[in-house]
Amino acid sequence: MHKLEGPELTAALAQLSAWTFDPQRHAIRRALRFADFNAAFGFMTRVALEAERRNHHPEWSNVYHRVDITLTTHDAGGLTERDVALARWIDAAASAAGAEPT
Repeated sequence: MHKLEGPELTAALAQLSAWTFDPQRHAIRRALRFADFNAAFGFMTRVALEAERRNHHPEWSNVYHRVDITLTTHDAGGLTERDVALARWIDAAASAAGAEPT
């Protein structure tokens, strides 16, 4: 995996309009709000299972109905296609779970 930079990075970020790029960490972030804690935790469980299957794990936190997610590939020193692919999967799972942006 190589770190996305230049036109590759621009193209990847264009696909992820719900995510915010953090240039300092070369990572993407997204905050989601769910109906309640159970919905948030259920979403996190689904993401955890998929992340484990992909051997690529998010940095995240959960407070009641809110889930904050950061994706970056530490081994590559920043955002890679692995992060972009997992972000797209997360977007679909969040939509299916009825999540709203914060």
